[in-house]
Amino acid sequence: MTGNSMASAQQSEFRAAGTDLSERRRSGVSRGNIVDLARPSGSRDVEWDADGAASISAFATISVIAADPKLGGAYPGLTAAAAGLATPQVRHVATIGGNLAQRSRCWYYRDPHISCLKKGGSVCPAREGNHLYGVAFDLGPCVAPHPSTLAAALMAYEATVTTNLRPRLAINQLLGDGSNGSADHALQPGEIVESIELGAPLANERALYRRAISRSHAEWPLAEIVLRAVITDRTFKLVRIVAGGVAPVPLRLADAESAAQGAAANAATIADAVARSTGGAKPLPMTGYKLDLLRGLLRDLLERISG
Repeated sequence: MTGNSMASAQQSEFRAAGTDLSERRRSGVSRGNIVDLARPSGSRDVEWDADGAASISAFATISVIAADPKLGGAYPGLTAAAAGLATPQVRHVATIGGNLAQRSRCWYYRDPHISCLKKGGSVCPAREGNHLYGVAFDLGPCVAPHPSTLAAALMAYEATVTTNLRPRLAINQLLGDGSNGSADHALQPGEIVESIELGAPLANERALYRRAISRSHAEWPLAEIVLRAVITDRTFKLVRIVAGGVAPVPLRLADAESAAQGAAANAATIADAVARSTGGAKPLPMTGYKLDLLRGLLRDLLERISG
């Protein structure tokens, strides 16, 4: 970019598929200039290195990720999460880069007539207002859960993200820790996601994804979990558990992982992991039900993956 075009980009919003941006512009939440992003000539959705590790273009659509058999064999938790989000129509056009960079679904944020932290205001109106779909792990001033399902899946795979300004950011560096109530991610002005890098796949990995929603289809998750495991001789040799929909960032459930790591894949271990999965939770007055959903999801996934 030239100096003038970079300055213009820093004052604009980027658009690839625009599935989220278009909605925000219709509602009046977004009113600024738009910079359309074009896929680099000759780029591929997925590149593989000699170790079998994948690099996914930010332009890869959710449907491509969900349906790619090689990705599904290497990273089954990622493809399962991709297949489970939104609708077929949205998955067909929405990109993985856009999914990571989308904005909050909070109805206060989406109302152009209400001020909030994410729009430059000084308070989070949901905290004292209607926060039925808010966080159950209160980590910062904003009580809206993070909107990206794929961010949770990529955290489970300890992915890195390359932007036009910074190489190989850890996924939690891109997302932050939830303490910045004014942002949904840590992208700087003028910064765009270019690719997502994953580590070499693990032999004998099993992975599952499941969400709890308030209607049968086309709904945002009240709670969701991506679970990865390697089970050998009926023992959990590796466990990764990441929850979405319950905190301002996807949340790795480290205590639940510790309960299962190295333990027998049996009912006692599952019960211990489930009991420890909500440690540190700070539900709001209206969001305690999400902890019940989280425990139920985790129990179901652990039973299925160890069965």
